[in-house]
Amino acid sequence: MCGIFAYLNYNVTRERRYILEVLFNGLRRLEYRGYDSAGISIDSSNQTSDPPLVFRQEGNIESLVKSVYHDVAATDLNLEESFSVHAGISHTRWATHGEPAPKNSHPQSSGAGNDFLVVHNGIITNYEVLKETLLRHGFTFESETDTEVIPKLAKFIFDKANEEGDQCVTFSQVVLEVIRHLEGAYALTFKSRHYPNELIACKRGSPLLLGVKDLEEKASSGSSFSDAKFPSSNGQPKELFLSSDANALVEHTKKVLVIEDGEVVHIKDGGVSIYKFDKGKNGGTLSRPASVQRALSILEMEVEQINKGKYEHYMQKEIHEQPESLTTTMRGRLIRAGSCKAKTVLLGGLKDHLKTIRRSRRIVFVGCGTSYNAALAARSIVEELSGIPVTMEIASDLVDRQGPIYREDTAVFVSQSGETADTLLALEYALENGALCVGITNTVGSAIARHTHCGVHINAGCEIGVASTKAYTSQIVVMAMLALAIGADTLSNQARREAIIDGLFYLPRKVKAVLKLDEEMKDLAKLLIAEQSLLVFGRGYNYASALEGALKVKEVALMHSEGILAGEMKHGPLALVDENLPIVVIATRDSCFSKQQSVIQQLHARKGRLIVMCTEGDKASVSVGGSSRVIEVPQVVDCLQPVINVVPLQLLAYHLTVLRGYNVDQPRNLAKSVTTQ
Repeated sequence: MCGIFAYLNYNVTRERRYILEVLFNGLRRLEYRGYDSAGISIDSSNQTSDPPLVFRQEGNIESLVKSVYHDVAATDLNLEESFSVHAGISHTRWATHGEPAPKNSHPQSSGAGNDFLVVHNGIITNYEVLKETLLRHGFTFESETDTEVIPKLAKFIFDKANEEGDQCVTFSQVVLEVIRHLEGAYALTFKSRHYPNELIACKRGSPLLLGVKDLEEKASSGSSFSDAKFPSSNGQPKELFLSSDANALVEHTKKVLVIEDGEVVHIKDGGVSIYKFDKGKNGGTLSRPASVQRALSILEMEVEQINKGKYEHYMQKEIHEQPESLTTTMRGRLIRAGSCKAKTVLLGGLKDHLKTIRRSRRIVFVGCGTSYNAALAARSIVEELSGIPVTMEIASDLVDRQGPIYREDTAVFVSQSGETADTLLALEYALENGALCVGITNTVGSAIARHTHCGVHINAGCEIGVASTKAYTSQIVVMAMLALAIGADTLSNQARREAIIDGLFYLPRKVKAVLKLDEEMKDLAKLLIAEQSLLVFGRGYNYASALEGALKVKEVALMHSEGILAGEMKHGPLALVDENLPIVVIATRDSCFSKQQSVIQQLHARKGRLIVMCTEGDKASVSVGGSSRVIEVPQVVDCLQPVINVVPLQLLAYHLTVLRGYNVDQPRNLAKSVTTQ
């Protein structure tokens, strides 16, 4: 949701055209997060007398690109003009306050002179109070956004300091005073004509990273930022980047700093100063805390991971990457040396906390959307192997009702991005209540990874498509391994654990086999292209598969679809069944198979239009009278079957979307990383 990208070149000459293209490409790397408008700001030819240029446009990034070059041509702005130092900012907006429109796009401005410009991810919860105060001081507002109060507040603070004779007020002092008044979640990047060639970034709750490209490669990867380490006078040429996502940085540099909550990062004269903001301390004065040191880290990703390769869409690529992503998820974690040796799993991030988890009163899985479904798929095996009761919580609902969380609980927070706003609030709530908090994320250095006591990275690789596919299957596998690790001290279930470990070992090749159903699912999609609704019935381990399959169709194909617990069929859903409504029934071999056969019989008796997913060789057992369309999938151990069964449903959703002419990677109204409530 929303994306920030900023670029500052220092002591390296760059033409305006090059700067624009870097900003545009940065925004393109952020497209997958979801957006409905975009904007950029660059410097005019005379930085001291002319205000920065701001371009904003509703629609996609290419609309912004066309608009910028059209405006440039109309004003005779020289694209070949060179800058040895230049700071540009850009943004993709996902509308929260105010409809998608140029006036509501970012950067938001302090007024006609663009004295202060801000790009913002998140929501300012007290913006109405701030807006009323600024209106009383003569400010006028052009947008409907919560963001506009921020640059106007910066101008108010700057002007007031100058009126009082403090003409030496620094950019960081102004920003520190601004954020002292802000409430809510945010990632912010500031640019100002009063402080040319400087940028300031700060965050609370929303992700933000600093990327450093030392063009002479003199700084080591383990160096720390401080005023002493990077003096403003060293003149070393470098490029610095700010981004809300590592995807926009990796093509430029792998040296990054993950900005922490409460930090203010000031880029000036090629140096970087980092201040720790404490809301309780600054009082009413424009004070500045001492700078702190932070170490750079190295991004563990490659540019190839964020390209489509031979595929037409990211979702298609990520579905077909699942054999490899599952292998990577399990690499180094499965101990399966031979028949004479013990088979077990090793989760390094949990080993120091396993005894505490085993003593837990209960395990609470917390997630949203697909991550919740993945946890639901793993709930039964965690209960079985651990012997601990497992409860499921949708993150927003847990926070809304302030559900009981105890010190004796282990709370497991599942999030692909590690930045999901509702899940972070639930994590904060669980920490306050003293629970042991475990994180399961796909993003190293994310907020959930940093703030939980321990956790496991799923290592599924970069996922660009908004509809999660490979992260979902890797989450299930990680939680199955979590169950194996918790139950490893129990002799009574050793045979069961070893069977699951064997199943994990062969799982990637089974997924590779089920991907051969691609053309078959495309043919099925052609039959369903005109339908308005789809029901998916599942039970046991595959209730989660029904929910996730229906969610995928809903998300990308924009078709109403509903995942239903098959045991609840007679308690309402059966009224919907007729000869026109397509119904998918998941009936693979497990302890619920005979019950699903009964469901199929009852739906057939009511002339239901059935599509049955079954284990290879079971077609005759599930196709009543030969009237059902049957999808046969490989059989694996029951707790891993949801990984296999969801793949045809992912393929169905993908082909339905493409055939219906919708954008499969950026579905309407949805964002990849939900960082606002």
